[in-house]
Amino acid sequence: MSDLFDDGDDDDRDDFDTLEREATARRLVEALIFASAGPVGEDDLAAELPEGVDLAAVLARLEADYAGRGVELVRVAGKWQFRTAADLAARLSRDTVEPKKLGRAALETLAIVAYHQPVTRAEIEQIRGVQMSKGTLDVLLETGWIRMRGRRRTPGRPVTWGTTEAFLVHFGLEAIQDLPGLEELKGAGLLEGQIPAGFAVPLPSDDTALTPDEDPLDATDLLEMAETEEPDVDEDDREREAD
Repeated sequence: MSDLFDDGDDDDRDDFDTLEREATARRLVEALIFASAGPVGEDDLAAELPEGVDLAAVLARLEADYAGRGVELVRVAGKWQFRTAADLAARLSRDTVEPKKLGRAALETLAIVAYHQPVTRAEIEQIRGVQMSKGTLDVLLETGWIRMRGRRRTPGRPVTWGTTEAFLVHFGLEAIQDLPGLEELKGAGLLEGQIPAGFAVPLPSDDTALTPDEDPLDATDLLEMAETEEPDVDEDDREREAD
């Protein structure tokens, strides 16, 4: 076996070396993703691979290899992660800890932030048609699904809110643009009855760059965010109908 490639067949040796490098690259990428506590970006994976490795091909091969298995390789928030197959979730749910369920106020606020970001508290209240307690945003901050983006360049300089990478990961979205549109919401029964003429679901964007009407957060804002505590009351109980 030691002289297997000693017959001058350089092409066979090169082919073997190429296959070996690809197999090694797949094993390394597989191990990096498996060992990570969260989704892994392609830049991070590429930094660990030898020069010349086709990372896209490696990921495509791994994705195909794991397709239909109990654990699958999926792309979430633009990164890669191993997850339990979706069709097995019901059988495994009894072994998982259920997260705290959000109230209606928090769910509606989260949806508005996701679709309308960057958005201020006043704009959220205007869309919902009710005034909300500060506790609603505190609850969502506690989940890690929303963040303070900046301050609107308007009187009072209100804080603008947006979603986080953790939001995408939790809801299994590769990008914020994968949120359901109008037809998908109707098909899921989430929009019923007569829909007003001209009604449209906004195209969401979670671009981290500040918009022209946003200022960056200052040190005081960041300190307040770090000191945010979980509220003791149900945020739904503290809301009242706006006049």
